Amino acid sequence: MSIELPTLDASVFEPPPEAVDFYVESLKLLKEAGYPFLLSGTYALSCYTGITRPTKDLDVFCKPSDAPKILNFFRESAYNISIEDDRWIGKVWKDDNFFDVIYNISTASIPITDDWFAEHYEVEVYGTKVRITPPTEFILSKLFLQDRYRYDGADVAHVILKKREEIDWRKLLNAMELYWEVLLMQVLNFRFIYPTEREAIPHWLLDELMERLAAQAHMPPARMRICRGRLLSPRDYVVDIAEWGFADVVGAGIDEKHERHT
Repeated sequence: MSIELPTLDASVFEPPPEAVDFYVESLKLLKEAGYPFLLSGTYALSCYTGITRPTKDLDVFCKPSDAPKILNFFRESAYNISIEDDRWIGKVWKDDNFFDVIYNISTASIPITDDWFAEHYEVEVYGTKVRITPPTEFILSKLFLQDRYRYDGADVAHVILKKREEIDWRKLLNAMELYWEVLLMQVLNFRFIYPTEREAIPHWLLDELMERLAAQAHMPPARMRICRGRLLSPRDYVVDIAEWGFADVVGAGIDEKHERHT
């Protein structure tokens, strides 16, 4: 599927005036580099819902294997680069302006793969035609952002409302196989927000998630007390790991020992 969307008027995003030339040149160079990438964030949200809000940067998604190539391309083009967190993000800089190179969902270890490029949504912005994150993957990129200072549930609900027919629900469920409860949270969130639009969520999906919930209810408690909250907000659940004795999503918490548990 290939969909060309109306040209975006970048001025509605109120970019810093000194950043506009940087964005224009950066997108041209990204196309010139030849590595597949997707423009996401506020720009994709606007394409799908018409919602606009000020933004100070560009979110560029690419595969983990392509991120070093993109960063090196810009380094060789006299830009500065940095690796903010090797697990998921790098940045390209010129003076005080930058864009993000994102190759993994930061907390959940869901990498950008070829599957993210299966559908083709294209828009012109800052004078360059670029591909944007498809609706299914856009939702996937937002599901885990549930921080005290940033909650993207409204973006998820709005895209479901406006793009329900273009969401690949089976693909989304497969991607969330290990984290299906997080998907269920957003499904219930949508149903609560839009009680007259509940049909936007396929019946089979809700049935499947509720069947999993019912089956899980009969499971005994795990022997290890785990807090998965840091998948949603790394900062808000530190106390659970540091003081309350819960294991983190990896390992057994701060009291990790090299002892065999019998």
